[in-house]
Amino acid sequence: GTMLGEKLGEMQGKITSQRVLQSDGPAPKVETSFEISGTMVGTEATMMATYWSTVMPDGSLYGECPRQGVIMTKEGEMGTWSGTGAGRFTGRGSGVSFRGVVYFQTTSQKLARLNGTAVVYEWEVDEDGNGQASFFEWK
Repeated sequence: GTMLGEKLGEMQGKITSQRVLQSDGPAPKVETSFEISGTMVGTEATMMATYWSTVMPDGSLYGECPRQGVIMTKEGEMGTWSGTGAGRFTGRGSGVSFRGVVYFQTTSQKLARLNGTAVVYEWEVDEDGNGQASFFEWK
């Protein structure tokens, strides 16, 4: 059976900016920032981050968010996160689909369950820059 545990959260939002970074090779490296909001472990929260992604030789995508993510509850409790992911272009404009893992660090009581957990995500961005994320516990 699957190793995915219960769904931890669901958020929606927008890509807020994109810029091309200096690349190490022939493939472009693009930096993307986003802001999404919804619920995480039962509490209302917002996530913001900047990640970079690059096109692999086979046309797939690889991305990383190196400690450049933040999560904040409605009450102002905060945490940071890192993540990696593998993705692909959806074939609709600049739309992308990613799957990967994020790791949270927080002192928030409401988000405490995220500490020490490998959180698997699905990240879908449409051609208009609308993003949707779902988060699951990896048991």
